[in-house]
Order: sequence, then structure tokens, then C-alpha cells
Amino acid sequence: MVTFRPSAADAADAHELLAEYFASRVVGFAEQSVVYTTKFPDPAVFEPPAGVFVIAEDDDGPVGCGGIRAVPDGPRGVRYEVKHLYLRPRTRGRGWGRLLLDDLIARARELGARELVLDTHHSLEAAAALYARTGFAEIAPYNDNPNASRWYALALD
Repeated sequence: MVTFRPSAADAADAHELLAEYFASRVVGFAEQSVVYTTKFPDPAVFEPPAGVFVIAEDDDGPVGCGGIRAVPDGPRGVRYEVKHLYLRPRTRGRGWGRLLLDDLIARARELGARELVLDTHHSLEAAAALYARTGFAEIAPYNDNPNASRWYALALD
């Protein structure tokens, strides 16, 4: 069973999960001869109402994380962005990524979002499949993230 709880993005368990997430991206990108730029987030962008950071936990403790943060409004109005969606490898394949994303979507709605966006890299095929199954559609780039090669949006109407 997995549960989700809000956390400061700079709490010890959040920092540990983010460090694992970034390390996995560095390795994965290096395998493609691409440099991944690591940047720990400013914790303030994940404090309500600007956003929220969530820790996923099972009976053994923290197993994943993700957050949403406010970004400039889009064509539908108030817009939040999904960031740092990560689950430890031992937990993958259980559907917990979808549950974590659903939790973030619900929190975005509670904060008044009309649209949720995210960016990702084309090599993250499992992530792209998750986003498509959740209803996200590819859009034009909305930022200049050097690690991104695909951008997605989900209307929250």
C-alpha cells in the first residue's frame, strides 16, 4: 500500500529522493551522450499556494516523490507544473506512478489550477506512456528547460 503526504522539498527524506532522481537522470542521459543539468528546487516554489511537494511512502518508508508548482498562466488560465516525479526502482510496475500523478492532479485542482503541464525527455518512454494514459497531450514548449525534449498539458476543466 502506498500513501502520500505533503513535505518540504528540502526535508531530509525529500532531499534523499531528489538526489536519487537526479543521479538516475545523469546516468540515463550519459548513456545517450547527453548531459543532464542537475538543479535542486527552491523549496519555496512547493509551499502552498505556490505549489506542493509530496512524498510517497509504503510500509518501509519513503519510496518516491513529486511536486507541482505554479507557473505563468496558460491559455486555460491558472497553470501548475508537475516536477520531479520519481519512484524508487523496487516499487515500479505497481501502478504507484499513476497514483502519485493522480494525487498531484487532485492537489493542483484544489489550488485552482485549470491546466497542468510538464516537460520530460523523449528517452523516458515509461513516463511518456504514463502521461498519455492519464490524459496529457503533447504541446509546444512552454519553457527552456535544457533537459526537456517533450512538453505536455492536461486540461483540468
